[in-house]
Amino acid sequence: MNNIPCAIIDSRRELDNLARKLAGRTCVGVDLEADSMYHFKEKVCLIQIAAENVNAVIDPLAFDDLSALKPIFERRDIQKIFHGADYDIRSLFRDFQLTIDNLFDTELACRFLGFGETGLDAVVKKRFGVVLDKKYQRKDWSRRPLPAEMIAYAAQDARFLVPLADWLKTELEQKRRLNWVTEECEHLSKVRANDFNNQPLYLHFKGAGNLDRKSLAVLEALLQLRREAARKKDRPLFRIIGSRSLLELALAKPANLTQLEQSGALSRKQIGMYGQDVLAAIQAAGKTAFKELPVYPRKKAPRIPAAVAGRIRVLKDWRDERAQALGINPALLCTKALMTAIAVQKPSKVSDLIRIKELRRWQRKEFGREIVAVLKQVR
Repeated sequence: MNNIPCAIIDSRRELDNLARKLAGRTCVGVDLEADSMYHFKEKVCLIQIAAENVNAVIDPLAFDDLSALKPIFERRDIQKIFHGADYDIRSLFRDFQLTIDNLFDTELACRFLGFGETGLDAVVKKRFGVVLDKKYQRKDWSRRPLPAEMIAYAAQDARFLVPLADWLKTELEQKRRLNWVTEECEHLSKVRANDFNNQPLYLHFKGAGNLDRKSLAVLEALLQLRREAARKKDRPLFRIIGSRSLLELALAKPANLTQLEQSGALSRKQIGMYGQDVLAAIQAAGKTAFKELPVYPRKKAPRIPAAVAGRIRVLKDWRDERAQALGINPALLCTKALMTAIAVQKPSKVSDLIRIKELRRWQRKEFGREIVAVLKQVR
């Protein structure tokens, strides 16, 4: 693995030089550090890159843009290795409009190999016998200057990605599953951060669907209050008021400080900082006219005909048995949504499977005949 000294990239000249060096590589390991634990609007604070004779930590806070890296991430002939790529891909596009072509996700590969533990630390220990130090995992990566030991910590993970990917590809090839992971990585490379602008905040709050309309209005008022306080203080939402506390307040609806204290939802410190604002928000929401109270949207589950339900059952039985034989999680082989789509379409021959857009090419190729044969049992 890469043991060369780590280079700190914080100038345009150094970034351009790194891009030129990476242009000659075929595989590049990439890892990120962000500051979601410390700020309202999270951002990428470090980008660690490792390749043959390359061990670099980029400080993106030192640049207006990272366009010099765009060709590297977009080139099809350079494979980008990530571990648990979903968050990183969303973050790189959100902050820098960087898109990834030719992705290989080592965490996804581990799942398709049936590993019980797929975290990078567990896999590195399994493959290389190295215990990764995680003592800085929850530190504030936006602070500057960063101590040398934090930079060294950040650089350690990326060094293992390329050799780890090489090993995993060999394992996948032996099990004839490399094309499964390759296709899944193609889809994964296109994920983007969710845009919830102009939507009520309660739509993305766990437990909101269980509230009556009045409580829902109170919850939305409290969520808006918390968000504004977090924005002004530049702190993450959970460091202002926890979600469980907001839910308790929406149900209890305290009308004064005494009732607020008795609810136990907020600490003494939180009451001192936000108590009056919380009470005002609850009171204002309580005056909302009934016809204007929010209604939690509920999608009525479509009625599944008995014949379709029967097909789903035989597909699930087949999937669970097949996944057990393969040693992987059944959902990797075929999700519930995909089984439902297949059951509704009821393909009678393999060529019919191409109509099912949810079905991947590898699923159709490897298991198409089995799926069609299983469905014939319930026709």
